[in-house]
Amino acid sequence: MRLRILVTRPREEGEEIARRLAAMGHQTLLAPLLSVKFLDGAPPDLAGIQAVLVTSANGVRALVRRTPNRHAAIFAVGPQSAAAAREAGFLRVQSAAGDAATLAQAVARWADPRAGVLLHAAGEEASGALCEKLATLGFQTRRENLYRMEKAARLPPQAVAAIRQNEVDAALFFSLKSAALFAECVARDGLPTDRLIAICISAKCAAAFEKLTFAEIRVAAAPNQDALLACI
Repeated sequence: MRLRILVTRPREEGEEIARRLAAMGHQTLLAPLLSVKFLDGAPPDLAGIQAVLVTSANGVRALVRRTPNRHAAIFAVGPQSAAAAREAGFLRVQSAAGDAATLAQAVARWADPRAGVLLHAAGEEASGALCEKLATLGFQTRRENLYRMEKAARLPPQAVAAIRQNEVDAALFFSLKSAALFAECVARDGLPTDRLIAICISAKCAAAFEKLTFAEIRVAAAPNQDALLACI
């Protein structure tokens, strides 16, 4: 079934997903609710680092803007961040294929608490849960905030018009933050969602929609992009 799908990811990731959806026979409308702001600063000190933790592809992009070093091991949260690291030239890359909690469990298998510090290439708004969990497992961690995610004030006008005119069948949501922002935007603009299928990367993401009515809410079987796209 050919669907008209709203993609709420930041533009770079959204364009990649739009290409995949087009290959699947779907139409897409990009409606970025978040944008990436890479932060300036000195190169992170990677001396003595056992590995770099990345919880998004943006963490990889931010890291490569700040340092030419490609020798560090990369422990990535999922396949997209791992692919970004390999494309950037990192040779030692492992993927947890999940979320931050899955990554913490995987790091406990991949790394040795005695072998050096783990550096988290983080966004400013990221919680400290990953480093806190690793600390309980005996690891030393250091966090470097290399980027921030900035919120859009509103949905793009073309997305507002398409939703209002029932020209969208489904919308993809990759984080609790983007889902909550979408809920704010549709409430502010009085947009109908009762004919939309909300496709969410996790139950936590779907919880942002408790005050909205959708035709259906689908939750990915695993917290990664491939599992989310499998819900379509």
